[in-house]
Amino acid sequence: MTDDTDIQQLDDDTVARIAAGEVVERPASAVKELVENSLDADASRVEVDVEEGGTELIRVADDGDGMNDADLRAAVRQHTTSKIAGLEDLEAGVRTLGFRGEALHTIGSVSRMTIRSRPRDADSAGTELVYDGGDVVSVEPAGCPEGTVVEVEDLFYNTPARRKFLKTTATEFAHVNRIVTRYALANPDVAVSLTHDGREVFATTGQGDLQASILAVYGREVASSMIAVEADAETDDLPPGPLESVTGLVSHPETNRSSREYVATYVNGRAVTADAIREGIMSAYDTQLGGDRYPFVALFLEVPGDVVDVNVHPRKREVRFDDDDAVRRQVAAAVESALLEHGLLRSRAPRGRSAPAETEVATERSTVADHTRDTGPDASGKVGEKSDDIPEDGTQAEVTEPTRTETADRTRDHVAESGRSQSTSSTAATGLGESGDPTADRSAGPSTGASEPAPTQASTGSSDGGADRDDSTASVSSATPESDASEQTQADGRAEADRKFAAATEQRTLGGEAATGEATTYDSLPPLRVLGQLSDTYVVCETPDGLALVDQHAADERVNYERLQAAFADDPPAQALASPVKLELTAAEAEAFSGYRDALARLGFYADRVDERTVAVTTVPAVLEETLAPERLRDVLTSILEGDREAGAETVDAIADEFLGDLACYPSITGNTSLTEGSVVDLLEALDDCENPYACPHGRPVVVQFDDDEIEARFERDYPGHS
Repeated sequence: MTDDTDIQQLDDDTVARIAAGEVVERPASAVKELVENSLDADASRVEVDVEEGGTELIRVADDGDGMNDADLRAAVRQHTTSKIAGLEDLEAGVRTLGFRGEALHTIGSVSRMTIRSRPRDADSAGTELVYDGGDVVSVEPAGCPEGTVVEVEDLFYNTPARRKFLKTTATEFAHVNRIVTRYALANPDVAVSLTHDGREVFATTGQGDLQASILAVYGREVASSMIAVEADAETDDLPPGPLESVTGLVSHPETNRSSREYVATYVNGRAVTADAIREGIMSAYDTQLGGDRYPFVALFLEVPGDVVDVNVHPRKREVRFDDDDAVRRQVAAAVESALLEHGLLRSRAPRGRSAPAETEVATERSTVADHTRDTGPDASGKVGEKSDDIPEDGTQAEVTEPTRTETADRTRDHVAESGRSQSTSSTAATGLGESGDPTADRSAGPSTGASEPAPTQASTGSSDGGADRDDSTASVSSATPESDASEQTQADGRAEADRKFAAATEQRTLGGEAATGEATTYDSLPPLRVLGQLSDTYVVCETPDGLALVDQHAADERVNYERLQAAFADDPPAQALASPVKLELTAAEAEAFSGYRDALARLGFYADRVDERTVAVTTVPAVLEETLAPERLRDVLTSILEGDREAGAETVDAIADEFLGDLACYPSITGNTSLTEGSVVDLLEALDDCENPYACPHGRPVVVQFDDDEIEARFERDYPGHS
């Protein structure tokens, strides 16, 4: 037996510094722990002061319970806390913000920390403790007010590797601002202030008014758009689930930003993130927000401690619920109810506009068969029976309002029919049958002879397929109401499929020439022969080695992105506004504006500060023959706030590149858009000219290829002996 081993016991100092990395990864982490301690100490005032984004100094002062000499000595030891006594308290549900007993010890292990504290109503002086790199240097009496002041200097001075990976001052301060803002909104009865490099960023009143706190951190424009959410399980305002109540404020759909930065959610007073909560909020807004827009939110959830786990993340950022689906439904119901009460949920109208009345007017020449196709079989299962409310002459007596489903179906039919117009006869191409009704659906059901389906171009040809199509068309036109419904459905389906496949032969290029359908050779892309579209979203192409799918939106986005890059290579095209447009910024946006004013000008946004929270935009970028709205300046600031890049990488060029990537998305072809073969070929040619045709600016793939071997394997054509 030998005692030789390479496994060693780490010394206490090394262990402390490793543990510090779990709790304190950046200045904002230290701010979070210190602010939580102040709030747990029942403070009514919390002042946060940072310098150089918190890398040089963090100072958190409060008027809370305070600590005496013995308390201070114990507080800086590892795993010491007054908030829980054991596992039983942890399992019963932690109601305090802190509970692990690590914060002061680990912060002090990677910084030079000084704590001054004096208990409330204490007759004696306070105490000052100096903690340097994990060692208690001194503990002495000191004159100080009631409460506690913690100063953290030279963060990570003794862990240079971690300090090296800190981001720029602007990014680090953005994280600090986010933390302090979250707790300011969570505690409107506490006066919270944040100062950066001697300049006050915001200060809340501490009078218990959440809207006043939002006014302080987000500004008057946002505060005036907030809507109260109040839902309680006891009053049946919430669907069944674990949540006892959902309260807070959410913004009008028109007041939004391009990131989740301002979606603040709390569980039992703790600022947390949870997918179930966020998904519930966004589903409540339904279609009122674009896919890349988010509302302002300050939402508070109360839940029994035994159905939520707050100990699933080292920094307590996330929580886990016993029933995520139920939480999602409850949050969605609460927010949706508030929006509905204010009339802010609309069906399909663009944001900011009222939905027009949805009505259908049938012409006098509409027949009984037209109504049969709309209503389908009756309760007895018969098709083609005349509805009781239709007059004998076949006219419709009054204007009717269709259901949303019927309207959506007709819209899809109209889009599909218009996409096939090049493969139909002149009558079909206009969308008009003999009845003159442009909404008549020729494939929805059997005809009674009032209007006859127009034959497709392919059905007049001499090929075998054309003969089949003639038969199927004839079977539809000669059908009677007593015919078998399933036979007619199958015949309609065959005729419909034939029209889709025949359409490609009639497509034209943008120049007007007939599209040949032959494979095109490219410089970067493989040779591609366009076969068609899948779901009006993916271009399907044959390659020499198999099959390729091209995401039309990602492809066009890459093309537009590189065009924008070329336009911005020297001086960005810009348009001066007739008169300056004033924009109110949030506290975080205003701070970012100070540091990135030159970067904004590089993009074409020229703006002057009017006051601490307002800027006047005088010039905006003009890209892709479109002048951007001045409000887009906020989106650029938001992308800066979201940035978490390596130190030194937040250059003007880096910000410009991200902004161009976002701009390229807006004019690009979207999914669910029908394209002609000619326009597809032009898109592929433009894509081939790109420096990187295989990825969009955001990193998504543009082209996905399937080689012959993969296709044959999927069809199991690779078994032995098969050729």
